[in-house]
Amino acid sequence: MSEQKLSSSQTAVLLVLMAEAREISNLELGELYDVTLSGVDRKKLNDLKLVESWKQGRAFVHVLTDSGWAYTAELFREGMQASGRPAGRVLEAALRAIVANLPRHMGRTESSLADLFAREEDVVPAAVETAAPEAYAPETPALESVAPVPSGAAAAPATDAPTLSAQDIETRIRKAYAQLAGGPNAWVSLTLLRPLLGDAPRHEVDTALRRMIGMPDVRIVPWENQKTLTQTDRDAAVVIGDQAKHMILIGA
Repeated sequence: MSEQKLSSSQTAVLLVLMAEAREISNLELGELYDVTLSGVDRKKLNDLKLVESWKQGRAFVHVLTDSGWAYTAELFREGMQASGRPAGRVLEAALRAIVANLPRHMGRTESSLADLFAREEDVVPAAVETAAPEAYAPETPALESVAPVPSGAAAAPATDAPTLSAQDIETRIRKAYAQLAGGPNAWVSLTLLRPLLGDAPRHEVDTALRRMIGMPDVRIVPWENQKTLTQTDRDAAVVIGDQAKHMILIGA
């Protein structure tokens, strides 16, 4: 957890962004919660890299970063310390009650913060198997249809996939982005980017994306309107900090 203690209002905004689990503007924060993130509070949370903020039109938009998710998760593990300021005691009491009691549910259900605050449209229900188990058994070929293997014949060696270094995969990601981006500071969907990466293994691409998000010229964020995402978009997302992210920007 950051060594710099956050104020009540800064902690409250972090928890609001955690609960919303998406990009949200000051206009919407004002409409929903009668609060905004601006001035000293915004600068501090940005400087600590707990919140990422940028101008969209005339209003600032904010989203919890991976560090912000980690910070809030640590609040739930360690609890919150009161600042001692009289004006913030009621707010802190409410926040501390939430932080202190939610872990009981999370431990009982073995869920994470992302599971707890996931939006209904983001939850993919597990497939329910209703058919009899034998319906899923692979068909066994008749013995006479199986060609005999000559004794002493060696099995054909498996063809090894080409080995790609972390730098190779990052280079592919950057080239694919440049091919898709319509101009500077353009957002590109991971749905479109992944097919251009060739035979790069999925898990290695995800590892590269998680590493790149810490670079100064890379931003990877969730899609703002989750309701418009297709299943293909959800499948192409990379999970970073317990949050599915769908869009990438390189070169800002």
